[in-house]
Amino acid sequence: MSKLRFRISMSLDGFVAGPNQSVENPLGVGGMRLHEWVFPLKVWRAMHGLEGGEDNESSRVVEESFANIGASVMGRNMFGGHPGPWDAENPWNGWWGDNPPFHHPVFVLTHHAREPLALEGGTTFTFVTDGIEAALEQARQAAGGKDTGLSGGASAAQQYLAAGLVDEMEINLVPTLLGSGERLFEGVGDDLHGLELVRTVAAPKVTHLKFVRRLRERIAKEGVRPLPLDPADLVREDREP
Repeated sequence: MSKLRFRISMSLDGFVAGPNQSVENPLGVGGMRLHEWVFPLKVWRAMHGLEGGEDNESSRVVEESFANIGASVMGRNMFGGHPGPWDAENPWNGWWGDNPPFHHPVFVLTHHAREPLALEGGTTFTFVTDGIEAALEQARQAAGGKDTGLSGGASAAQQYLAAGLVDEMEINLVPTLLGSGERLFEGVGDDLHGLELVRTVAAPKVTHLKFVRRLRERIAKEGVRPLPLDPADLVREDREP
């Protein structure tokens, strides 16, 4: 089965967005500091149609995080716009303009129904009102055998983490303090559901922490391996050498 892969930038005090988020300030006060490490990268600039940029230890991490992603899931706050029902006369179409950088189907968690939004470059936003598992199932079908990306925000990530549905998690830990805002692990408890730290990459202005769910956890939860199993597989960790 394909994996659900989650990536996010987080402050030292555990926040993934600052306080007072709004349409004018979607990342909240100070939230932009969490992403300053990625903006100069050549790989990030290329994805947004920009030339130039630099290569450093973060470049491979970013390239890997986008590789083999066939669909994405995100929360309503990540998609953005006003809270509550959609404004039919002045619809919100996301932060990314007419040609968003996803270039694959994106499934948005929401309590308010809306027709799919097809934009340029192969991105279609589908609005899912019947919960996280329904959104993940639709995304996996749309991904066509590739992995599914979990794009955030904090509330959507908390729900998938608490349900034990995240197979890989890349936390980009930024050496800054926000003091308040949205904490990534608020209400998640102390159970990582088999996610283990398998790699640490120190880079300019950020440290990348990669977690992978143990193979035995995936077997128990999803039956990802056909039987019979090699007994050694039950103790072999699904991690990078």
